Amino acid sequence: MSSEDVLRSASTLASYNVLLQVMFRILTFLLNAFTLRFVSKELIGVVNVRLTLLYSTLVFLSREAFRRACLSGVSGTNHSWRQVINLLWLTLPLGVLWAALLVCVWLWLLEVPDPQAVPYYGPAVVMFALSGVQELLAEPLWVLAQAHMFVRLKVVAESLAMIAKCSITVLLVVFAREWGLYIFSAAHLVYTGFLVLCYAVYFIRFLGSKEAAKKGFPLQRVGDLLPCRAAGEPLVDWTLAQLTWSFFKQSFLKQILTEGERYVMTFLNVLSFGDQGVYDIVNNLGSMVARFIFLPIEESFYIFFAKVLKRGHDVKNQRQEDVAIAAEVLECLLKLVLVVGLIISVFGYAYSHLALDVYGGSLLSSGAGPTLLRCYSCYVLLLAANGVTECFVFAAMSQEEVDKYNLVMLALSVSFLFLSYMLTWWAGAVGFILANCLNMGLRILHSLLYIHHYFHSTQWKPLQGLLPSPLLILALAVSAVVTALSEGVFCCDSGWLLRLVHIGVGALCLLGVFVAVLVTETQLIQFVRTQLVPQYRKKHT
Repeated sequence: MSSEDVLRSASTLASYNVLLQVMFRILTFLLNAFTLRFVSKELIGVVNVRLTLLYSTLVFLSREAFRRACLSGVSGTNHSWRQVINLLWLTLPLGVLWAALLVCVWLWLLEVPDPQAVPYYGPAVVMFALSGVQELLAEPLWVLAQAHMFVRLKVVAESLAMIAKCSITVLLVVFAREWGLYIFSAAHLVYTGFLVLCYAVYFIRFLGSKEAAKKGFPLQRVGDLLPCRAAGEPLVDWTLAQLTWSFFKQSFLKQILTEGERYVMTFLNVLSFGDQGVYDIVNNLGSMVARFIFLPIEESFYIFFAKVLKRGHDVKNQRQEDVAIAAEVLECLLKLVLVVGLIISVFGYAYSHLALDVYGGSLLSSGAGPTLLRCYSCYVLLLAANGVTECFVFAAMSQEEVDKYNLVMLALSVSFLFLSYMLTWWAGAVGFILANCLNMGLRILHSLLYIHHYFHSTQWKPLQGLLPSPLLILALAVSAVVTALSEGVFCCDSGWLLRLVHIGVGALCLLGVFVAVLVTETQLIQFVRTQLVPQYRKKHT
């Protein structure tokens, strides 16, 4: 495919991923708000922090390195999908090993919750580990779908799985509350089971069909999805395997940085299970926009950069048309997430208390909850910038550079754990967010230096022009002052009428910010319309 075709496909994937994540976040948002009325915050803390950490650690360490390597196009156009499939199936035995190790740690090395407050902890640990191994069964199919831009498959599969999970959770919470952790364990098993089933059914119907032949799909039979040796070639592509190993070593460090606060809470017991539950709910609420906008963009445009740029090659040794479009897309993406992040930071400060009070009542709005959400609103800005810069850096780095960056990640991981522990004792749960901000800032600095060096000898400077227009900066500053004053006057203990007035003030300020964006950021608006909104693009092509 040409660079324009790859960009078009990546943009479509990003658009559908954003819509999918919006739906997931809304469903999870409503599910958490519902379960808060039926279960204790201690149980929520165990599920959302400890058991979810077990699951995310297992699947991340088992598959993340394989995904990044197999989607990077490191072997060029001559790669063999037979060898890629063989390599991807290694995620399953690796997942079984991780599951066995992590179950032992979670059952015998960590503090066990009070069985009266949180019943059935042991079986829940085993069931969450099984759900992670079960999801790995679909890994070769997931990579095939991503590489060939089967965007609707991912939307349908994850939508059905999430709906099934929410349905099971609601039914069991209402009618079998005494089951405790069995409720959430069973729901998670159903979720991963639906994912595997949807991908399997699709590829069974797709392989050998006229549509597959028309698209020139590299596999013809269902048996091609299983591991086997092709005549005259090694079992796996060893270049790809070496890159996977490099990413695998890095995955340990990235997982610590991604889930660092949960590891500190789980292994160092700096917060009670109830406090962990409150922190995690606030954390999920604060990260909604980051997860359903920034993460899908990062995942989709990593594929774009990996396909357009030649990994480890100097800019001068690549097609200049590809470099130009990569630089333009990088600049627009950075500007987009910067503007969105600034808007979230400004309005998040004045509306954190109201959001928590509506969502969870005094359980969340009293105490440190509003302060946590306000800090997280500022942290979202750093999350946004880091996601885009790292998706470019990881797509452009050579294997040697990835190995060197592992040392940087190691230093960041150690410093993050130390900062998290120290700042949590000093500032409570807010210390986790402060530690995240410091480490995210260092990661952004490293990525910006790499990008500057990468384009230094070219005419393209994607880091220039990122500063928002003066009118937009003025609109954001005025909005910050006005909404903060509005919160002090109208919110949040004087009834719903004054709350609605506070909301109205914020809506007017947000409208003013949007007008400033439309008037001054014309290049950014054009990029969003043509690349991130599939309906608009379909109408104009």
